[in-house]
Amino acid sequence: MPDPAARDAAEEASAFSHPAVAPDASAAYGAHPDQVVDFYAPRDGRSSAPLVVALHGGAWRAPYDRQHLTPFVDFLARRGFAVASVEYRRGSDIPRQGGAAPVAGRWPETFDDVAAALDAVPDLAAAHLPQADPRRIVLTGHSAGGHLALWAAARHVLPAGSPWRLAGPPALRGVVALAPIAHFDSAVELGVCGGAVAELLGGEKEFATRAAMADPALLLPTGIATTVVQGREDIVVPPDVAEAYVEAAAKAGETVGFTLLEDIGHFPLIDPAADACAVVAEEIAQLAW
Repeated sequence: MPDPAARDAAEEASAFSHPAVAPDASAAYGAHPDQVVDFYAPRDGRSSAPLVVALHGGAWRAPYDRQHLTPFVDFLARRGFAVASVEYRRGSDIPRQGGAAPVAGRWPETFDDVAAALDAVPDLAAAHLPQADPRRIVLTGHSAGGHLALWAAARHVLPAGSPWRLAGPPALRGVVALAPIAHFDSAVELGVCGGAVAELLGGEKEFATRAAMADPALLLPTGIATTVVQGREDIVVPPDVAEAYVEAAAKAGETVGFTLLEDIGHFPLIDPAADACAVVAEEIAQLAW
């Protein structure tokens, strides 16, 4: 049996070995440099294609931006999708006192940005990616980006008074969340990403209040078709987190698709060289087409 840490390192190295792929167009959805969306046209030349909105991971931390997701985004474009890759504000580069890693996320800016970006994408795509069909939008995201995708699809069930709440369900075909940080209590219990969830919410004092507005497992049911894709050998965001979310959805009366891939860790889901990436594209296609 391979060493889990060595396996994870090799899978990460493979996923990050691909050169970044420049977008066909970019557009700002706000004044901050991180408030930008990159657009990728379908590579097969079709004039109309489903629009996949992609949210990158990296534990909501500053060192990880959308560049590492561009090979995956290009992979989807080569599969005939129009793609919008969203950047958003993340935590500072400086660790919290006593911490070893950069701060995870900004409250409320990370959520401000994702909400603003998703609201702006249809109009921005109409101007910069005319091949994108706004009637066929699928959200996807990896790891922390998977959390944000699930959250963005649940804005209509946010608590009353939340600044991000929508009056009705977003116009989505569905969500495909890849190894998402989807259940905060489970993620905290397992120490996912070095305590990133608690940092995202501003610490223990704020946890319960802010989790009610940020934890996808507390924002159910959504009525939005949702699939989670997870590697069984994932040691970054273990499958227990996804399983806890799927169970929470079932208790709320909602069925969430769950594709558990054998012999797969965290990073092959976004690695164009891995078979798991093709499985992800097929899951998206089942919702989009």
